Amino acid sequence: MAQYFAVFATDHPDSLSLRQRLRPSHQAHLRANDSHRVVVRFGGPTLDDAAVAMNGTLLVIEAGSLPEVEAFLQDDPYVQAGLFANIQIRPWNWSLGNPEMRG
Repeated sequence: MAQYFAVFATDHPDSLSLRQRLRPSHQAHLRANDSHRVVVRFGGPTLDDAAVAMNGTLLVIEAGSLPEVEAFLQDDPYVQAGLFANIQIRPWNWSLGNPEMRG
């Protein structure tokens, strides 16, 4: 049975230009379902306090295990380029808003 994982990643300071340069390849990686056994259910960039500049990433990933999520992230162009100062992966119970939970 697949489970969900929330991924919280925070960019290194002053790395917006790197993020913008790699964003198309990062987005392609998130949408590529042929090379990994995970599905990105939703995600997007986090923003600074003014809600203007991107400064991190939030993803919800469906996968069979934590190692599958870790392998998927290791192939992400953002991770390979060292964009993130910190990455947290947490198992997550998607209840509210989960279309599979509606009866």
